Amino acid sequence: MISGFLLVNKDPGITSSRVVQILKKKFNLNKVGHLGTLDPMASGLLIIAINRATKFASLLLQSEKSYRAEVTLGIQTDTDDAEGEIISSKDVNINKSEAEGALLTFLGESDQLPPNYSALKHKGKPMYKYARDGIKIEKEARKISIKSIQNIEIDLPIVSFDIKCSKGTYIRSIARDLGLMLNCGAHLSNLIRTSQEKFMLSDACSIDDINLEKLISLENAFEDLDFVQLNERDSTAFLHGRSIKTDFDHAHLLRVYDAKNQFIAIGKNTSTGFKHEYLV
Repeated sequence: MISGFLLVNKDPGITSSRVVQILKKKFNLNKVGHLGTLDPMASGLLIIAINRATKFASLLLQSEKSYRAEVTLGIQTDTDDAEGEIISSKDVNINKSEAEGALLTFLGESDQLPPNYSALKHKGKPMYKYARDGIKIEKEARKISIKSIQNIEIDLPIVSFDIKCSKGTYIRSIARDLGLMLNCGAHLSNLIRTSQEKFMLSDACSIDDINLEKLISLENAFEDLDFVQLNERDSTAFLHGRSIKTDFDHAHLLRVYDAKNQFIAIGKNTSTGFKHEYLV
């Protein structure tokens, strides 16, 4: 059974779940998932996990992401992006310096309110379904971190920039909050995901051009992690979920190889010994 990751360059106008469905049918796969939703309006890098790779999805879901974003000032929408209904329109009476200064205040850690139209769930139901029914849900702000904002281009009312952010960051919310800060309203008018973890958009293929020869193996996907090799006895115990005693002191996740140098898991030290976190 083949397992690994595919890098897809998603076109705008298609949902991330639809990409999963297309690839599952195209390659007759058992289990397929994506590692971080891209809104239908957005394009760019979408990492697809195949078969056993889906068990490792949480490792990459936690990763930082980078985007090329375009924000249009002066127009606010109910979804905070170009797909929503316009709810306010104002003149943009600011200069480029003011726009750039406001944008750069988002650098660092902050508490961000997610959009009303989001896939986050409240009592098991996605927020966007409440919003469509006209029901307002009080959302809790979430801690996010903006690592960098670079290559800022301003041609008012358009503000474009590259942004690198932590997991859970909504660029739509950045656009919304920028508009509030400048007292003119704003929405996200274009978004391209350019990277996630070490994976780059430049290495991705369109849905039409993707093939299984492009599959990134589990071993290669996590080659940046340090590794440890176990002897035959410890490998058997390790694979059965038992903690093993080791003489190495390492606080991070490690690739684990058995006595035959086969990649078998990702593991880490715990208070009871070395155990697997994800089995290949």
